[in-house]
Amino acid sequence: MTDWFEGWAALPDRPDARPLLEGAMPSVPDIAPHASGRPWLVGHLDRHQVTLAVVGTVRVAVIGTCPVTATRLSELVGRVRSIADLDAVAPELPGSWHLVASVDGVVRVQGGLVGLRRVFHVRVGGVTIAGDRADMLAALSGEGIDEQALAVRVACAGNTPPPLSDQSYWAGVRGLAPGHYLRMHAEGAATETRWWQPPEPTLPLAVGAGPVREALETAVAARRPATGRLSTDLSGGLDSTALCFLAARTVTPELLTFRWGEADTANDDAVFAGHAAAALPDAEHLILAQSDLPAKFADPGELGDAEAPYRFGRTLARARHDSMLLAGLGSRVHLAGHGGDELFHNSGAYLHTLLRRRPLTAIGRVRAHRALDHWPLGATWSALASNAGVDAWWRRQADGLTDAQQHRRAPHLDWSFPIRTPPWVASATVDTARAALRGVAATAGPLAADRGQHATLSALCTAGPWYRQLTRLFGAAGPRLELPYLDDRVVEAALAVRPDEGSTPWRFKPLLVDAMRGVLPPAIAGRTTKGEFSADVQAGLRRHLPDILAVFADSALAARGLIDVDALRRALLTPHVDWQAVIAMEDLLGCETWLRAAQQTSSPPRRSYARTVAT
Repeated sequence: MTDWFEGWAALPDRPDARPLLEGAMPSVPDIAPHASGRPWLVGHLDRHQVTLAVVGTVRVAVIGTCPVTATRLSELVGRVRSIADLDAVAPELPGSWHLVASVDGVVRVQGGLVGLRRVFHVRVGGVTIAGDRADMLAALSGEGIDEQALAVRVACAGNTPPPLSDQSYWAGVRGLAPGHYLRMHAEGAATETRWWQPPEPTLPLAVGAGPVREALETAVAARRPATGRLSTDLSGGLDSTALCFLAARTVTPELLTFRWGEADTANDDAVFAGHAAAALPDAEHLILAQSDLPAKFADPGELGDAEAPYRFGRTLARARHDSMLLAGLGSRVHLAGHGGDELFHNSGAYLHTLLRRRPLTAIGRVRAHRALDHWPLGATWSALASNAGVDAWWRRQADGLTDAQQHRRAPHLDWSFPIRTPPWVASATVDTARAALRGVAATAGPLAADRGQHATLSALCTAGPWYRQLTRLFGAAGPRLELPYLDDRVVEAALAVRPDEGSTPWRFKPLLVDAMRGVLPPAIAGRTTKGEFSADVQAGLRRHLPDILAVFADSALAARGLIDVDALRRALLTPHVDWQAVIAMEDLLGCETWLRAAQQTSSPPRRSYARTVAT
């Protein structure tokens, strides 16, 4: 079998572990050994993305974007006597990373807090092997795809909050939940342990904005490329624009900003992007006209990601185009604001806790939301009055899976957004999904005691794996895509702020705005609107709908009985009152292309995602 492995794997301290890799990955180099001398960390890694500390029988590797030096890491590791002691080391590490440790032969593996840095593990020959890629580990198990996981994904149209977002789509390969670590014992067994809890959300906005700013400054400064230049998105929105100004202050004066031109002249992103560009005269500003870009939904039959169905099918061709363009302009690292919406735009679920703790304040907020967002009176107070736990929420999703979509004005005050099945999903697929959702309900617990915090974490952990796919896709031909808003320390700092002050009906993203006070020009910090890109989507869909229908004409999903292609065609050819059907189809497209690729090879689909350097 060809050595297609890109990434890393962690092995237990036993002599039969390394030979298990040889059949699927015959030439993967060793990176570092256990204290015993046996292989511990193997794979292909960029040498600039690994920091290693060895203190006695303790070995710790930090893999990814982290400004910690080997000297500082050794100081931290000097306090470690057991695997559990690393609970105190991880919070000292800024950036976005995996931590892999060997302490007296016991291995600990963990990723990030929101699913951007994921960990998977598999049992092969009685031995647990962990790694950062599910498709790589699937080659070891040889079991193929996970039929139930795929059916649930299709039925839920990609709306898979945790713990569904933690699952792998390969049989026998388990995904580790964010905030947990995997302990691998020498005898071959492994256990999952939750080590992280969200901070108490008690800081007033005036106090909590400072730590958010400090965390973002550190996050952006950590992205300084070793060679080449830094580029950033400059859409005009608050999230990307804040990163641009932080980069200009802390990283490099040779800054390249990048954005797409708008298809809709009513989109005011261009106005605010213009204000930002004028305030950054030392940067080079690149604007791509719509005519210079692939249309939305171009190349709908292309595989987006080998590891899992790809979420962002409408911009797949654009992502590849942009990454190659930026690489040609010398960019080695590209910053994007993905994650900012999930982190700073509260759904309104915080009102549930606020009503019970400060009812008069909550009633005023609810009235403001109803006036500004047109929330229906009955649905609003019904949701706020309910004390049902997250387990009951999952049971409601199972029971109501085929109910009509909620009205677009309905308030989102529950544990997560409602899960609904598109009309093209086969009845057997719905039954499979219902059973899976009820199974989740049997063990479900909240991600945080505060419902607002839970909702934020749920949104982050749902989107984190999607953005992870985008980072690999981007890096295949271009610069390394970095998403500072999803750094662990940034997430922690934002979660520590009182939800009712970090989000209000009267201000747009007040926590980010206050954190960036003195960084963002007032004209941008005072923005209260968000760009709208439906014109781009409409144009791309009109142009490429025949291509999309052609992809599903001989559907692999339909061949497995998962969808009804005639129902899909009717749904796509019927005028849409909103974008729900298109969004669901976009996720379905990712499932279709991924399944086709998986069926055409004896190993997981192969695609190169990064320039790797063996170390």
